[in-house]
Amino acid sequence: MPNHDRPLLAVLIDADNVPARHAAKIMNEIASIGEPALRRVYGDWSNEHLKSWREPIHTLGLVAHQETANSRGKNATDIGLVIHAMDILHSGKFDAFVIVSSDSDFTALVNRLREDGLTVIGIGEEKTNPALRNVYNRFILVENLKDENESNDSNDTAAKPKADMNHAYQLICNAIARCETEDEWVSSGPVGKNLMAAHPDFDTRSYGFAKLSGLIKALPKLKFANDGNRPLVRLKT
Repeated sequence: MPNHDRPLLAVLIDADNVPARHAAKIMNEIASIGEPALRRVYGDWSNEHLKSWREPIHTLGLVAHQETANSRGKNATDIGLVIHAMDILHSGKFDAFVIVSSDSDFTALVNRLREDGLTVIGIGEEKTNPALRNVYNRFILVENLKDENESNDSNDTAAKPKADMNHAYQLICNAIARCETEDEWVSSGPVGKNLMAAHPDFDTRSYGFAKLSGLIKALPKLKFANDGNRPLVRLKT
């Protein structure tokens, strides 16, 4: 396994299943996770519906791979991406894969990569089948990503939560219950890890918050505190 200050990422983008208008914010998100050393985008570039990808391919430094469908009903893009993913896996050069697609056909590929001990992160639209979301180590919704010209809120809140806060409360309660503790307080770090392990697509941004601490503070049945630099959470009695 390579050893770097930042994880070395192999980024594989399915242009058929991700609109080009999201490309810049997707790459910004990936850069916050690790170093996208390999960045490939797959599609049949003779197809007119992919012409919107021409500019982001150039401006973002992506490597375009031509996948020509020689027969009807066969998805050449998916097949080409899978073949390259296996070649990359066997090279042993990368710490993690990022697969950008909303296509559930990649479920078997993600399972295969994880069997070799690699972290696999998925990025796709809200329409992505839960069955695909749950095979990733982490799944990120495109709808939660911001463009570069959108400002981040320093108070860790968004204008309006986009998902059910009661659902968030239940997920956090379940994560707290799986933490080992001698009293009612638990560190928010293990809570976040338990949340991600059980629900790879969990994202505080879905509820209108940039961080878990902001979401916890907004839930009236949870109590948040700091023990020095250690954030803690417990259920309110």
